[in-house]
Amino acid sequence: MRCLFEAQLVNDAFGDPALYVDFRDERRALLFDLGDISVLPPRKLMRLSHVFVTHTHMDHFSGFDHLLRVVLGRKTQVVLFGGPDFVAQVEHKLRAYTWNVVHRYEVELVLDVHEVGLDGRGRRARFSSRARFEREECASFELGDDVLHEETTFRVRGRFVDHDVPCLAYAIEEKAHLKVGKDRIAALGLASGPWLRELKEAVLTGAPDERPIRVQWRDRSGEHVVTRSVGELRHLVLEVVSGQRIGYVTDLRYTDANLLTLSQLLAGVDRLFIESVFLGEDAEHAARKNHLTAHQAGEIARRVGAKAVMPFHFSPRYEERAAALIAEVHAAWSGSPAPSGGNLE
Repeated sequence: MRCLFEAQLVNDAFGDPALYVDFRDERRALLFDLGDISVLPPRKLMRLSHVFVTHTHMDHFSGFDHLLRVVLGRKTQVVLFGGPDFVAQVEHKLRAYTWNVVHRYEVELVLDVHEVGLDGRGRRARFSSRARFEREECASFELGDDVLHEETTFRVRGRFVDHDVPCLAYAIEEKAHLKVGKDRIAALGLASGPWLRELKEAVLTGAPDERPIRVQWRDRSGEHVVTRSVGELRHLVLEVVSGQRIGYVTDLRYTDANLLTLSQLLAGVDRLFIESVFLGEDAEHAARKNHLTAHQAGEIARRVGAKAVMPFHFSPRYEERAAALIAEVHAAWSGSPAPSGGNLE
């Protein structure tokens, strides 16, 4: 069944952690972590509306500069979320550059930065290219439970885990999935497009039948725009089902406290992206580095009831043994014995 968004790792399992969440019927995306994102083409970076950073170790935050360079002068706003001291860290990055002409750029870029505190309270600051990215304080905020960002069709939740520094684990949740009949769209002489999101929001929120929907799409014949009412389009929605839930977890110790946090945040997720840095044979080294082994990652996936698990953030010491890491994760997740040899293809 077609879902609201599609999540995919930006790099391979040995590269910097980053998860790109692309909305299928919109020209927008979310990004989780900002390490090396150079493989993402500018058109994908321009789709970003929100960026959620787990913590500011270099392999999770160095890509901020690349993102800024691509969107500056071209995009109007990016919203960023991070943990303690995040506002100051973004400010320091911006202050490292000279901004003597940026205020004259035709397109103003605003960075809306949210800093989440360990106590659930947050601070917010705005950095505008019109003001040479000088820091402008905004009203502070308090989280409603663990919800960091919420819209009509989805929410992003986050909780802190321990990596010797606070690190945010995230859940991306589609509130409900609306199945749309493509044959019914064609029968009306229309085509799929961003307008479907507006229709879905209208149906989910109980909008009146007379509310107009601007139906716009592009095909080989060019641009098309018509107006239809919610009442005329409502029958396109065949059914409402539970939406998908995705977990993104990287950089943490294997502790009871972290297990409890993840169980509360990620229970029953459809897909779990989770770091699997070291093999179980190197568990002592993993503990010293405050990272998970592949077996521990699989155990977490089993405990939270993940329906699928995608391991990543492999240590480069295993470049010839990636299959062993994957096998170890899946063995622990399924509860079966780990394969011997670890050379599965």
